[in-house]
Amino acid sequence: MAEQAEEHREYRRLEDCEEDSPPGEEEEEQLLLHVTEGPTDSWHHIKDLDSFFTKIYQFHQRNGFACVLLSDVLELVQFLFVVTFSTFLLCCVDYDVLFATRPLNHSHVPERAKVTLPDAVLPAPQCARRLRGSGWLLFLLVLAGAVWLCRLVTALRRLVGYWEIRSFYIRALGIPAEELCNHSWQSVQARLLALQRRQPLCVPRRELTELDIHHRILRFRNYTVAMVNKSLLPVRFRLPLLGPVVFLTRGLQFNLELLLFRGPAALFQNTWSLRPQVKRAGARRALARGLARAAVLLGVANLALCPCVLGWRLLLAFFSYAEGLKRAPGSLGARRWSLYARHYLRHFNELGHELQARLGRGHAPATRYMDSFSSPLLAVLARHIGFFAGSVLAVLIVLTVYDEDVLTVQHILTAITLLGLVVTVARSFIPDEHAVWCPEQLLQRVLAHVHYLPEHWQGRAGRAETRAEMAQLFQYKAVFILEELLSPLVTPLILIFAFPPRALDIVDFFRNFTVEVAGVGDICSFAQLDVRHHGNPQWLSEGHTEAPPERQAEHGKTELSLMRFALSNPRWRPPPPARRFLGHLQAQVTRDAATAPAPRHLLPEGPLPASLLSEDSALAPEALVSSVLAASGLVARDPRFGPPCSTASATASLLASLRTPLGTCAAPESPGEHPEDRPALSESRLRSLSRSALLAEVASAEMSLHAIYLHQLHQQQQQQPQGPQPAGAPKHPLVTTGSAARASQLREMPLGGWAEEDEEEEEEEAETMT
Repeated sequence: MAEQAEEHREYRRLEDCEEDSPPGEEEEEQLLLHVTEGPTDSWHHIKDLDSFFTKIYQFHQRNGFACVLLSDVLELVQFLFVVTFSTFLLCCVDYDVLFATRPLNHSHVPERAKVTLPDAVLPAPQCARRLRGSGWLLFLLVLAGAVWLCRLVTALRRLVGYWEIRSFYIRALGIPAEELCNHSWQSVQARLLALQRRQPLCVPRRELTELDIHHRILRFRNYTVAMVNKSLLPVRFRLPLLGPVVFLTRGLQFNLELLLFRGPAALFQNTWSLRPQVKRAGARRALARGLARAAVLLGVANLALCPCVLGWRLLLAFFSYAEGLKRAPGSLGARRWSLYARHYLRHFNELGHELQARLGRGHAPATRYMDSFSSPLLAVLARHIGFFAGSVLAVLIVLTVYDEDVLTVQHILTAITLLGLVVTVARSFIPDEHAVWCPEQLLQRVLAHVHYLPEHWQGRAGRAETRAEMAQLFQYKAVFILEELLSPLVTPLILIFAFPPRALDIVDFFRNFTVEVAGVGDICSFAQLDVRHHGNPQWLSEGHTEAPPERQAEHGKTELSLMRFALSNPRWRPPPPARRFLGHLQAQVTRDAATAPAPRHLLPEGPLPASLLSEDSALAPEALVSSVLAASGLVARDPRFGPPCSTASATASLLASLRTPLGTCAAPESPGEHPEDRPALSESRLRSLSRSALLAEVASAEMSLHAIYLHQLHQQQQQQPQGPQPAGAPKHPLVTTGSAARASQLREMPLGGWAEEDEEEEEEEAETMT
């Protein structure tokens, strides 16, 4: 009862009500009014703290005002260049002269025999006449001019805002412009929290927390991640010949955000609160009809602007990739995480730079996994095609080296470029003769960093279906470019035909999964990291959650997002249910680690552990992750390492070994445990790294080990005959990046330590809220 009372004091769920104005709505302006005084007296009455904190974050990520100014100016110049250069190519070039299809009169200069570029450029009066004679081109230029002016005004307003943020960094946070690059976001966030204690930025909430800041920066993003997790957004389709297809582009994402969050018919009336109609169950159908109608109108508008947008995308793609394609034809065969993957793999309350770092670490193992698949038929065909194309290309190259006049032959450069492209593509289908087929281990390495994989991939890593689904998350760059080019054509169809049937479900989602937090506004309830209301019993929250199946997050996202946020923000004090869940997880780690051999005995003999323990080891924690993946199957079978143990126990033992590098944060040694039994960073590494860099380095490996450990626990739970499991229970766990300091605090907490402090914490929080 005390926990429920504490919860209702902190936030209120949006219950169904029929009154026109929910209680407290008339006080909303005072609730979200923010005043600062003293050294920050330039920032009075900041009504929209969402935009304020977002600008603070973007200012840090964009490396200060100078970089922001230069980037915005060059983007405006780039827009002008593309429009001007395209107009010049259309109206001011005589292609008959350039292609030598019409002879040029050089009688006045008899010694000239070749056509030069100035000869192919029309005079200015003739160019102007051709421009005035094209009505559609004039219309496009006027439209481009209007768009450029809008972008100019937006850039100026943004720069004015960033100039104020620059002053805020200098005067309020004490970070000069020249030192901004030396401060991590965690450092900036800590200064914001300290400033709140000295000079309150948020009037109704005296104690500003890390979770409050993330709520404001990621308010809309958390809703989008939750809708992708619950499969509500129309981005997955089954086509007759292509089968399951995922389509999410930047253009479609922009339109969905405009429709749901920022447009005139959006469900949010401002940046921090929903429309009152969304909170009433009686208005759901009318609101859904209005949302569907707005989607159709937006789709029609996209359809009308499709020729202009498509032409602009083609120009940008040509200017951006044509030179790179000629210089490195294989660049289009590189892979990147798709936009859908960035939503599917994202944790709640995970900032953009944290997601980018995590996916960046998973790029190499994902590439190796995708490259491990090969078709014998395509390999044979590719070898012979590569031989034929390479032979012709070699002859042409030799001829051009012997006599450069060969380059004057018509289309010779085109033939060389195309043959080089064919050879590059053919080589991509030829497998490496030294490669070893081990898809399960490669997919395990991917899981260690990305944390989310579909449950039906378990034990099916070598299947072609799994690779095809992985390709939807980790797509070719050429596929990304093609999707962006097709976006102006496909986006209107999705808005007109696919979105309206989902409108009622989306309205119900916003009504049922929104909570109102005092001083913060309306946020997605999943972003509260509330295990009790959104936990999944299949992800170690059994006994800690009261959520029915329809309110549980899919794939264990609530539990894993909570773990990631707690480890990323070691000073954050989670609510009692979250603390109990974290304590339960740490108790499981302690029990499993006690039944496993010492970490030194778990690593296979060879250069890997030697490198791990040597003073020249550059990334010892990353090597530790690799050792876990390499030795997970070995520890349960080889009798040289003592009694057999489960892979989860081995991972727990190795996870506990990361306590050593943290110095004062390390837990005391257990009886009988020797320091040499634990892999650690060498003294030279400790001296060469700053403490923040060391924490980040160790934390990265610790998150990966937690991901592997939770995955193994989930596998063991699924294999145990414990009766029927709920349908749709995921089979792959995850965990993400963070700070090892938080994990050390968890390890130092005795069993049940979180629960013992619950009553005291509730009293303190009740006093704070009062």
